[in-house]
Amino acid sequence: MGLHHSAGTVDGPGLELVVDGVAVTVPDDGSSLLAVLRERLGITSVKDGCSPQGQCGCCTVLVDGAPRVACVTPARRVAGRVVTTVDGLDDEDRRRWADAFLATGASQCGFCTPGIICRLEGLRARSEPASVDRAQVERALAAHLCRCTGWQTIVEAWGLAVGGASAAASELDRERDLASAERRAALEGGAVQRVGPDVVLGRGGFADDEAPEGALVAVPDGAGGWALGETLAEARAAAGKVQGRRGSRAAAPPLDVPPGAWDLTLRTGWVEPGYLETDASWCVPGGEPATPLANGGAFGAKRASPVSEVARRLADRHGRPVRVLLSREDTVRIGPKRPPIAAGVRSDGTGVIRVVRTDGVAEAIRSVAPGLVVEQVDVPGPPTSVDLRAAGWAEAAVLLAALEARRDPVDGVPSRRVTVRAPGGAQADAAVGGDGVIRVRVECGEVLDPIVLRSYVIGAAHMGFGWVTSEALAVEDGKVLDLTVRSFGILSAAATPHVEVELVPSDGEAVNGSDAVFAAVAAAAWVARGCPPVWPVPS
Repeated sequence: MGLHHSAGTVDGPGLELVVDGVAVTVPDDGSSLLAVLRERLGITSVKDGCSPQGQCGCCTVLVDGAPRVACVTPARRVAGRVVTTVDGLDDEDRRRWADAFLATGASQCGFCTPGIICRLEGLRARSEPASVDRAQVERALAAHLCRCTGWQTIVEAWGLAVGGASAAASELDRERDLASAERRAALEGGAVQRVGPDVVLGRGGFADDEAPEGALVAVPDGAGGWALGETLAEARAAAGKVQGRRGSRAAAPPLDVPPGAWDLTLRTGWVEPGYLETDASWCVPGGEPATPLANGGAFGAKRASPVSEVARRLADRHGRPVRVLLSREDTVRIGPKRPPIAAGVRSDGTGVIRVVRTDGVAEAIRSVAPGLVVEQVDVPGPPTSVDLRAAGWAEAAVLLAALEARRDPVDGVPSRRVTVRAPGGAQADAAVGGDGVIRVRVECGEVLDPIVLRSYVIGAAHMGFGWVTSEALAVEDGKVLDLTVRSFGILSAAATPHVEVELVPSDGEAVNGSDAVFAAVAAAAWVARGCPPVWPVPS
């Protein structure tokens, strides 16, 4: 994808730099490098996942060959220098990374991967690749967030790319049935999902990448309305956007366990879905708005996103295309969270589960735990939704799986292997071994594509393990205090256990398997830690 927009002519003093091999001059107006690349030059492979927090890594580019996070880099700081995005890598290098990521399942939605590839290419170019070990790759990835893959497949892609095996990987992918891979990805992601090398390189068709040039930009104004501007910078200035921060208060579950004599109790708190592509849409007057689910399901968190309807309404009102975009802080403040619970259960599977009032959550819980009485409680806080990955039924399944592990001890201690059967029919077994390895076995009908399914299983294991051990949001007076990517508690590559996956082939109808894995790994992690009554449970 080449440069576009008017970059060669500016009024007044300008900044000269070389971007992807092309000399450009841009205004010296205080913009960030990210704003120059995306908003002025139209290079949409450079993604904006947290701008300008500098914490997700999606906007990483190479400046004179060294990785740089573009959203917190003033453009004037790179004047006279060479900037390379994933689009500007040598064709052979770009193809090598795309082949390797595709062959290992290291890319799902493809939003974070262009920045990660730039980071890894910088590491490869500045080191002797054969001497780089896994720990060094994981340290390089510390500047990034990938919510989908669980990191392991990305590390595997590094080994494939620098080990010279990408040609074989490319041949393997030519033999793959990518239509079947996309079917499996759609089942796991809950939305239409493309699979291919262009997705790895950030060309999955995300809504904000496809917005027409010259569209008005609308962002939340913080008072329930929408601020507009001719550019994203103007719209954010009109809204008075305040930079997000990490709260100083510790996260705490909002509900108390119901009174009773219980064999097992559990309290959970507010958890951020943590998807990377913030909600976006655009619409022309009288047209249909672009979906915020263009190439990823956001774990269900965008199903009720307001951005599409807002884009339609504003485009019709103003008689011109309108682009609607949430910032990272917006998604945290107004996006849905998992409903927190407080439960007490008896050894026979009966008990009471209190849950923050959420449409459909009682039915979700009863679908796997009919013996639990559901009490919904009104609690000030961010919105919640049963659309999020396995919300409600996963919590109930974790409780029942932990009870079963206690009923079937091995050498006097609870079994570390647990089994969860999802309402959709998939079954997952999981264990967290004494060696720290997460071992997962999943049966979810026809595999369709083992690379894609394994990737989603590893990603779900990462999310389930982090849910139990590290993820939580601080909320005070109903408002989320933790507004930065690093405050969500999502596990880094270095902190994520290795995951071993067994896929059980079946002739049955293909169904979602990763949600069952998410619940099973959460249960196994909890059991391995002795089932303490409050999450998260640090290692």
